[in-house]
This record gives sequence, structure tokens and C-alpha cells, in this order.
Amino acid sequence: MPEFSVTSRNQVKRLAKRASYDRDVIHRIIDEALICHVGFVEEEQPFVIPTIHARSDETLLLHGAKASRLLKHVAAGNPICVAMTILDGIVFARSAFHHSLNYRSAVVFGRGHELVTPEDKLRALEIITNHVAPGRWAEARRPNAQELEATTVVSVAIESASAKTRTGGPIDDEDDYDFPVWAGVLPLKQMAESALADSRLMGGIELPEYVANYRRG
Repeated sequence: MPEFSVTSRNQVKRLAKRASYDRDVIHRIIDEALICHVGFVEEEQPFVIPTIHARSDETLLLHGAKASRLLKHVAAGNPICVAMTILDGIVFARSAFHHSLNYRSAVVFGRGHELVTPEDKLRALEIITNHVAPGRWAEARRPNAQELEATTVVSVAIESASAKTRTGGPIDDEDDYDFPVWAGVLPLKQMAESALADSRLMGGIELPEYVANYRRG
């Protein structure tokens, strides 16, 4: 299906005209974002944990230390909510009330399970590594058996999701358009600066193209 079904769980209610349930729109936001925030409830206490993610078809992949409370929660099949946001600009209106941000956001709901075989874990770690820097997995040393054993990897089925975006300039009250203050949009983007080589880097190793020309989106 090209869109997620709209339910009470994923329906955007505030400024619903900015919502999208299109899978391609949601997938693009997930794939561009480097960090997600995972919400879950344990013993009636809510938690929100930032972490790295990656998407594989209709699943999210998360990883971390075996002691991770979040990953234990996911591995047990409990429900979670995952949010990603990409900031595109600051919107300066004439009134303080109408200032805003241009953004693209996605909220995903699902349940997960632990990947247990070395083959499944390695494949997931490859996807996560290449999500951060496409091409890095082919050059980096693979995790050894001890490192793999110390790492928990979970796969979360994307059961439901929605996106919400804002674009364009300020929307002021008609009476404020004559107010003498600058109004408009300050575009923002995530940009990589010049790479800094490690102090113990061996001689003769060139900067990889995927680092030299790194970009998101």
C-alpha cells in the first residue's frame, strides 16, 4: 500500500493539512535523519532515548550494548514510538506569536524483536553503518565474535506512521503586514565541515570520497 492507514494512533490532529501518510515521504525523512528519539514506557515511567537508526524496507534497525534498557524493552516485543525531525529553517514573522520553524518530521509506531544469528546481526550493522556513511562498511574492519556478542540488535516492524512538514514563509495576521520589522525565512541545513584525520592515522591513507563529499538528503 502506498500510504499508511490513518488510525487514532498515527493521525495528526493539530494542523492536519501538514500531515502525510505516504510511505515514500515518511521513508525519505527516516533515511535522511541521523538521529531518532525512541519513546517507551517501563513500569509506568515514560522514557525518550536518542539513538542511531536505519531503515530496511518496512523495518527500523536499532543497536547498542546488551545492558541497554531500551533494547531489552524492544526485544521483549513491547510497543515503542520513534520520532525523527529534520530542521530546514527558522521562520521570522512580524508577530512573536506567528514565529515558527520549517521542518520535516516522522513518527513511527511498532514492535520489535531481537536479531540473534551472527548473519542477521552483521547484515543489520552493515545497513546501520552505511546509513550514517554510505560505503563505510566495505572499508571498515568487521565486528569480531566478542564485539558481536556484546551488541544487541533489534528490528522494529513499522506498523503505523505519519509525517508532518512545514514549508514556506511567515503567515501573519493581516493587520501585522504593515508592522515595521524584518520578516522571512532563514534556511538551515546540516553541513559537514573539513574532515580531521586521527592523530594516529597511518601514512599514505587518503581521505575517502564518501567523507570528503559527505552530505545528507
